[in-house]
Amino acid sequence: MGTHLIHRAVLSVPVLFGVLLLGFMLLQLVPGDVAQVIGGPQATPEVVEQIRRDLGLDRPLVVQFLLYMGRVLRGDLGYSMINNTPVISELADAIGPTAELMIACLVWSVPIGIALGTVAAVNRGNLLDRLIIAVSVLGVSTPVFFVGLMLIMYAGYQWELLPFLGRAGPLWTREGLAHIALPALTLGLIFIGPVARMTRTAALEVMNADYVRTARAKGLAERTVIIRHVLRNALIPVITLIGLQAGFLLGGAVVTETIFSWPGVGRLAVGAILARDLPLAQGSILVLAVSFIVINLVVDVLYGVLDPRVAK
Repeated sequence: MGTHLIHRAVLSVPVLFGVLLLGFMLLQLVPGDVAQVIGGPQATPEVVEQIRRDLGLDRPLVVQFLLYMGRVLRGDLGYSMINNTPVISELADAIGPTAELMIACLVWSVPIGIALGTVAAVNRGNLLDRLIIAVSVLGVSTPVFFVGLMLIMYAGYQWELLPFLGRAGPLWTREGLAHIALPALTLGLIFIGPVARMTRTAALEVMNADYVRTARAKGLAERTVIIRHVLRNALIPVITLIGLQAGFLLGGAVVTETIFSWPGVGRLAVGAILARDLPLAQGSILVLAVSFIVINLVVDVLYGVLDPRVAK
């Protein structure tokens, strides 16, 4: 298992480099002049040009990228051009809320998705199966911003059931749970569908396996057969899907954090890009890319737990 994880971590290095290069180049296409933003609307052309030279923005893009990579390897992400604070400190304050949002989303959506998929597989062809498939398709097809706005309109504003702006405290406090409920519900509702569909497909394939028929022939209860033999083996492709959907979930977190004013990395990245704060935007992209890689490594660990043959 250790060798396998090291191999996957080494393969992740080119992926991370490509993400950093792509993010760096895309930020160069964002309209606006960073030097003009820093100098302000009253800055003279001479002052703007001096700022550009001080920041190294007058150098070729290749040189700027190499300098940026050198700073990243040293652990120096620079200072925010707008707030004049270390990028690392701002990211450190935003990582916690984003992690809370991801945990609050996955802790309820994944079990419900697996349960719905299993129920659909057991009742294949019945009305319940078709209803679960329809709900799953609806969840996959609905944009995350639409779900968030509807929850804000009804559960937050019209019915006044839950707060929908900002973060009141850590996840383990009552106020923190109340404020994270709608953002976590928004992300979870669009995540249940893919998990339920994959669980149903994988469970149907496993149900036709020889060891499942043997378990039934031994007289085991159907519930035991489903949980111990069917569901355990069906979870391997489900975990694959969860890992692949991590990028989509992170992208949805960017939209969700913006809608609900949640002080996470996604909202920080959007604000930095709009303000042309290149160091902060590049740091946010780096954190999101590393998060995606870490999630995939966690998926590899779960592979080894569910199927020991993967660790060999």
